[in-house]
Amino acid sequence: MSDRPTDQETIALLKATLESTHDAILVVDVDRHIVFYNRQYLEMFGFTAAELERGGLDVVLEKLNRYLVDEETAKLTSRELSGEPATARLDTLRFKDGRVFERYVAPHRIGTRTLGRVASFRDVGSSVRTAEALELHRTFLEQAQEVAHIGSWVVDLDGSHRLGWSAESHRIFGVPLGSFEGTADAFYKMVHPDDREAVKAATRAALANGVPYNIEHRIVRPDGTVRSVHEQANIVRDAQGRPLRMIGTVQDVTDRRQLEDQLRQSQKMDAIGRLAGGIAHDLNNALTAIAGYAELALGEVEAGHPARADVEEIRRAAERAGSVTRQLLAFSRKQLLEPRIFNLNDTVTGIARLLTRLLGTDLYVQTRLSHTALAVLGDPGQVEQAVINLAVNARDAMPGGGQLLLTTGMETVDDHFARIHVPMPAGSYVVLSVTDTGHGMSRDIQARIFEPFFTTKDVGKGTGLGLSMVYGTLKQIGGFIFVDSEIGRGTTFRLYFPPAASKPAAAALLSGRDERPRGNETLLIAEDETSVRNLVASTLRRDGYRLLIASSAEEALGLADGHDGRIDLLLTDAIMPGRSGFELANLMVARRPGLPVIVMSGYTEENLAISGLSEPVSMLQKPFTPSDLRRRIRAVLDR
Repeated sequence: MSDRPTDQETIALLKATLESTHDAILVVDVDRHIVFYNRQYLEMFGFTAAELERGGLDVVLEKLNRYLVDEETAKLTSRELSGEPATARLDTLRFKDGRVFERYVAPHRIGTRTLGRVASFRDVGSSVRTAEALELHRTFLEQAQEVAHIGSWVVDLDGSHRLGWSAESHRIFGVPLGSFEGTADAFYKMVHPDDREAVKAATRAALANGVPYNIEHRIVRPDGTVRSVHEQANIVRDAQGRPLRMIGTVQDVTDRRQLEDQLRQSQKMDAIGRLAGGIAHDLNNALTAIAGYAELALGEVEAGHPARADVEEIRRAAERAGSVTRQLLAFSRKQLLEPRIFNLNDTVTGIARLLTRLLGTDLYVQTRLSHTALAVLGDPGQVEQAVINLAVNARDAMPGGGQLLLTTGMETVDDHFARIHVPMPAGSYVVLSVTDTGHGMSRDIQARIFEPFFTTKDVGKGTGLGLSMVYGTLKQIGGFIFVDSEIGRGTTFRLYFPPAASKPAAAALLSGRDERPRGNETLLIAEDETSVRNLVASTLRRDGYRLLIASSAEEALGLADGHDGRIDLLLTDAIMPGRSGFELANLMVARRPGLPVIVMSGYTEENLAISGLSEPVSMLQKPFTPSDLRRRIRAVLDR
C-alpha cells in the first residue's frame, strides 16, 4: 500500500493550511468566479459564506470600492481580480474606518497557462499606526529641537563609534543633511583644536567613572566660523553594566554667552562708575579745601612775597586735579551738565575744522553728514570733548598717517540689534560714527577700553580717562557707545544719542560779577567734611554774613529750630551721613516755605526731589573756590 496521500488528501491538507493562516486568502479563476476563500477572509472583511456564494466577485468588489479610501486603488483592485494582465502586485489598502491591509495579488499559473488570481490580505493597521505615530513623534521632536535650538545625537559604543545626528544637530554644526560621515572621529575633527582634548577627557570620564558628561566647548564649522556649544549626555548600559551607547544633546550657546559677557561688562562698568563717583566725591572735598585755602592765602600774600609763587602753584595743581575728578564724574554719569538742544551736524562740522589743525597734516579728516538736522539734547561741550578724545586715540593708532571719518545720521534699532547690544532698548537714535584706518584692537582690549585708567599707551602718554569720559558722557544723556575693530583693519566707534523730544528748561547761570560781593543775611550751613566746612565759614564770615554752622542734617535742623530769627538761605552738602542734603532741604523748605537752597556737590541734578521751592534749587559744583561760593550765594539771595 502506497504512503503517498491521495489527491483528495492533498487538497484537504492545502485547505487546512490556508484556513490556519492569519492572512485572508481569496482565489478567483479567469472567469471571475470565486474558487476559494478562507475563514480569515470572511472575518477580516465582514462577509458571510452565503454572500460570496450568492453574489460572487461582484459582492467583493462592491464592498471594497465602497470602503476603500483611495478610488484609484479601488479601480486597480477591480482590474487585478477581474482578469486584467497577469502581474504580481503588493500594495496597501486603506479603509475609511481606519483599517489598513497589506495585499498581495499574484497570478495562479500551471505552466504557461494562467488559471486565475490568488490574493492574500494581512491586517497591518496596528503596525502602520505605530509607525505613523513614531514618524509623527519624530517630526514633532525635530520641530521642537528646531524651535529650542537643541540638537540630539547618539553614538554606538560597540567599537564602531557610529554617530547619528538629528536635523538640528546638523544645523548647529553647519553640516548639510547627508554630508556628515557619521563617526565620532568626524565629530572630533569639528571640535576646536584647543578644546578637543578636554572633550575627549570628558567622554572617557563618563564611560569609565560614570561622571556626568556635561561640557561646554567650541566648534569650527566647515565655513570656518567658531561657535560655542553646550553638550550633555547619558550612558546606556546593558544588564552587566557594559556601555552600549551614549545619547546626548547639543545646544549652540554662542549668542547667550555674548549676551552674558555684555551684561557682565555692563555690570562691571556700573560698579566701576559707582567707585569712580565715590572717589571723585571724596577727592572733590579735599580739592575744595586745597583750592579754597590757596585762594584765601593769595589774598593775604603780596605780589612780591617769596611764597606767592608756591601758593599759585598749589592752586593750579588743585585745578588740574579738579579736571581729573570731572572726568571721573563724567564716567560715573554724575557730572553737572548744561544741557540744551543742539544740532549734531553743526557740532561735528565745527569740531572737524579743529581736528584738522589738531591732528596734523598726515591725517585726513573727512565728514559725511546727514542732509537733515539732527537734534540732540545734551551738553555740546561734552560731546565735542568726546569726539576730541576719540580723534586723539585714532591719531595714536595711525602713526604713519591715515584717514578719520565722521559720519552722522538717524538709525532705527530693532529688537534683534538691541538684544545683542545690552542694555540698549530698541528705537530711533541719532548716530555719530568715528572711523579710523589705524591698526585696530584685539577683542581683549575692546572689552576694557572704557574702564578708567586702562590704557595701551606708554607710561606718561595717557591717563586712561579719555574713553571712560566718552562712555560716561553718552550714558549720562541716555545714549550708548559701541566699538567695532579688527587688528589691521581700523576701528569704528558708534555713538548713539536719543533724539531731542522737547526744549529743556534754561539752566541757572552764575553771576559774572568780578567784585567781591558782601552781605549781612543769615545762612544755615550743613557740611560734614571739616576742611570744607571751615573754608566756607572762614570765607563767608569775612564777607559779613551771619552763620549757623552744622556738621550734619540733624544738627542743622536743631540749629534752625532753636533760631528765632530769619534764615535767608540754606547751603548744604549733597551727601552726608544720616540724612542727605536733599532730605534736609525738603524738611527745611516745609518748615520755612520759600527758603532758597544751594546744594554743594560734584554730582548731577538728576536725583533732586525738593518740593515747595519758589525757585529751582541751585547746584554748586565741587571743587569750588571762595570766589565761586561768594558769587553763587549773592546771585541766589538777589534773585
